[in-house]
Amino acid sequence: MRVLVVEDDLRLAQLLDRGLAAEGFTVEVCHDGREGLWRATEYPYDVILLDLMLPGLNGYRVCAQLRQAGVWTPILMLTAKNGEHDEVEGLDTGADDYLTKPFSYLVLVARLRALIRRGLPERAAVLRNGDLELDPVDRTCRRGTSEITLTAKEYAVLEYLMRRTGQVVTKTEVIDHVWDTSQDPDPNLVEVYISALRRKIDTPFGRRTIVTVRGHGYQITAG
Repeated sequence: MRVLVVEDDLRLAQLLDRGLAAEGFTVEVCHDGREGLWRATEYPYDVILLDLMLPGLNGYRVCAQLRQAGVWTPILMLTAKNGEHDEVEGLDTGADDYLTKPFSYLVLVARLRALIRRGLPERAAVLRNGDLELDPVDRTCRRGTSEITLTAKEYAVLEYLMRRTGQVVTKTEVIDHVWDTSQDPDPNLVEVYISALRRKIDTPFGRRTIVTVRGHGYQITAG
């Protein structure tokens, strides 16, 4: 799951970056409203965490302009302001949820996950392919009754592929969704993660879930 954090408090932004990455999110951070608006219109995100008081362009205006541009990515507005009029204005400009600082980190993560599920209803709560199950809520992976331990990045790659079961997905598409734009990873890194996933979800169980489509990319076959 890919999240854009637009927050001008550098310390808080760093904490959110590290914390959300540990939860399995692919995180991109910026500190200015104009840059946040540009990123949100140029790149695909599953959810946006948007501070209200930002330099360049405040959160209200960023949110309003995104909605006017037809960008309907779920937005959780984050602010130090506390008052019902601020909350109403945020929701009226197109935000999907509102959280006041200081906040519980556990509540923040739960609300982000809820927005992703609510904002993209075509995504099943639990992804299934035969006896392979992936639960994006509690970040677990199972093959039948066997629990499979995945790293955060392995999980992100598998989740992206399972959401596109039956489709051929290129290395570039995987990189664009799973790695943030500042990393610029070698496309061959995708092969490393695909091999690691096969060793964990397929080989021990005698399965062949992730197929290489030579010259094009990878495909998860319907189980």
